[in-house]
Amino acid sequence: MNERADILVAGAGPAGLTLALQAHDHGAIVRVIDRRPEAARPSRALILHSRTLEVLRPLGVTQALLARADIAPRADLRLGSRMVRVTLDGLALPDTAFPHLSLIRQMDVERVLAQALADRGVRVERGTELAGVCGGPEDVRATLRSPAGTEEILIGFVAGCDGPASTVRAQAGISWPGHQYPVEVILADAELDGDLADDAACVVAGRQGLLFAFRLGEQAPWRLLATRPAGADPLPPGQFGPPVPAAELQALMDEAGLGAQLTGLAWSSRIGLQYRVADRFRHGRLFLAGDAAHAYSPATGQGMNAAIQDAANLGWKLAFAAARPVSGPLLDSYDAERRPVARQVLAMTHLVFWAEASTGPVASAFRGCLAPLAAPLVPALIGRRRLVAEGIRLLSQLRVSYRGSPLSVEGTPRRRGGPRAGDRLPDQLVTSAGRSIRLHDLLARPGVHILLDRDADRFGTLPSGRLVNVHRLASVPGRGLIAVRPDGYVGFRCQATEARQLAAWLTRLGARQPEAPSGPLVAGTTAAPRGLQGRRRVDDSKRSTVTEHRIHGPGDHDLAQWPFRSIPRPEDAGRLAS
Repeated sequence: MNERADILVAGAGPAGLTLALQAHDHGAIVRVIDRRPEAARPSRALILHSRTLEVLRPLGVTQALLARADIAPRADLRLGSRMVRVTLDGLALPDTAFPHLSLIRQMDVERVLAQALADRGVRVERGTELAGVCGGPEDVRATLRSPAGTEEILIGFVAGCDGPASTVRAQAGISWPGHQYPVEVILADAELDGDLADDAACVVAGRQGLLFAFRLGEQAPWRLLATRPAGADPLPPGQFGPPVPAAELQALMDEAGLGAQLTGLAWSSRIGLQYRVADRFRHGRLFLAGDAAHAYSPATGQGMNAAIQDAANLGWKLAFAAARPVSGPLLDSYDAERRPVARQVLAMTHLVFWAEASTGPVASAFRGCLAPLAAPLVPALIGRRRLVAEGIRLLSQLRVSYRGSPLSVEGTPRRRGGPRAGDRLPDQLVTSAGRSIRLHDLLARPGVHILLDRDADRFGTLPSGRLVNVHRLASVPGRGLIAVRPDGYVGFRCQATEARQLAAWLTRLGARQPEAPSGPLVAGTTAAPRGLQGRRRVDDSKRSTVTEHRIHGPGDHDLAQWPFRSIPRPEDAGRLAS
């Protein structure tokens, strides 16, 4: 390579590809390696949640993802002799543009993200392994091994997105506490003949666990997922293991009562499961994200979603840190924000997986006896749209908050009402220049976004920043502002336009230099990131040029008056998992 990269991303799964995209779009030079010689592999994940689509939106990939997804998923839930049709679309989630679950293969997600990187001139170096890494105070020395030979490089930061058997985690000396489940998962792509609907997944709850049949197979029409007690031969957790004979798969389907015959088997695998969270997500200039940082059961489909949300939290921070020296809080905030969330997700998935797959007497009786008796109540529960929506908020991390983060600052005078510093910024409909637009669509571009209230004073001077977008919301009463981080969380807010406080917060993020020359801050301006000039072409058409925005209606649609409920703090999430 002719140019030293700022960030080395080890692993080209969903976490690594997302992190590379976001870091690149915030001005960093990124290099992505993956030990696999080919991108193709069987998908283990099949769901994208609402919040995951939100954090991917500024990277310009959501439309391509949705084009490959089923956004109105249906499932036939079989509880004993009863069957209930469940549809999960049009959820009561008015504050997101994605009020649905999205069924999509992990393989398709990786293809979209990899193509987006390729469009930016960044290629994934396949068949290249991170053989060694040693972090220093100013840079990292990494040893790369490929069929072409061994290469020694110096890099600014290394992001370990290299899975459960992470080389980065091992060489950083970060412990990996947790346990292996006494249950294993069976995955298979198969041809089935039976009474199965083509337009819905089939979920069967039995005493031995759950069995899923999705029409999302990659090498055959149907993808099967089942749980069973782990075999006597221990499997390396989180990795594809030996195949499962067709007779065993048929026995699993018969025992569950699927009512289908296996007529063809294209591929199958046993997978050992574990539940772990790394002791730290950072060691100096080495960082962990995705499966390298945490391992969950497949319950509620958290693995790929948590990985992408880790990457969306870390990518812009590494890019900002690579641009210029920054204070400790920026890089320290990654572990402080995402590790408590990981522990909370672990507690939730562990509980749900116990109900789904445990072979103990209580869980078995629940699935085999109580669940069929409760089947008539399922349609009524699904009809409680707000109740279902609250469950989806929890599963999709829409309720995650970073109020305890060093990057979450409440200005003086303190702003009253609305999302607090550290909360996710809710989406809503706004009007700009006579046209309606969603607020998240307005913010769907890289960088920090400053939202000025209707009557906020125009700043006389403010040091210019990199990737700082300024917008005025004409129907939000008040004279203050809200500053939104690149990952969509409120970072700073104030009841007045306090330029010094805002400048201090931008400096803490690394979005400006303390010694930068002063310049006017006016709505509709965007500062270019370091390195984009000359190094790669900037598409000015994607810059924010909106100056005045009107939010529909008063009350609930007013950012200053939004009636938010209490959102758990990150430090509270850790206690939930203990």
